[in-house]
Amino acid sequence: MKDVGYCSKPADVKILEGVCRLLPKLKAAGFKIVIITNQSGIGRGYFTEEEFWSVQRELEKQLGPGIIDATYFCADTPQNNSDRRKPNPGMLLEAAKDLGIDLGQSYMVGDKPSDAEAGIRAGVRATILFGTNAASGPMESGATLIAKDFSEVVDFILGR
Repeated sequence: MKDVGYCSKPADVKILEGVCRLLPKLKAAGFKIVIITNQSGIGRGYFTEEEFWSVQRELEKQLGPGIIDATYFCADTPQNNSDRRKPNPGMLLEAAKDLGIDLGQSYMVGDKPSDAEAGIRAGVRATILFGTNAASGPMESGATLIAKDFSEVVDFILGR
């Protein structure tokens, strides 16, 4: 979804172009779709966990039923860092254990260098950045690919 800062209102959920149309292709190819997200706005007191889940429900409503397999979030602030807060791999490792995911055959897709770093630390097959915050480039982020749009992300994952 579009980065609007500390998103705490369902009305602020805007899906990036192509995501609603293309995520089902990844599901059809057998991939599990898992959201791994830092939510320091909760830890900072900007919004509540309940407000976070209302945003997640709206996101899942817009994406369609059954697209998201699980959501993992970390409310830690950068000052109260844990092994779960990206760029640490804790949430990815937790999801892999809970859902039986082979991280070596998985892809981490995100919009920030910390997403790429978390994927690398977790041992995923490849890391892909796209979206408004992805412009740092592969040399700085360590990402396998900096994609121009979600179509390029899906084509890369599906080997096209």
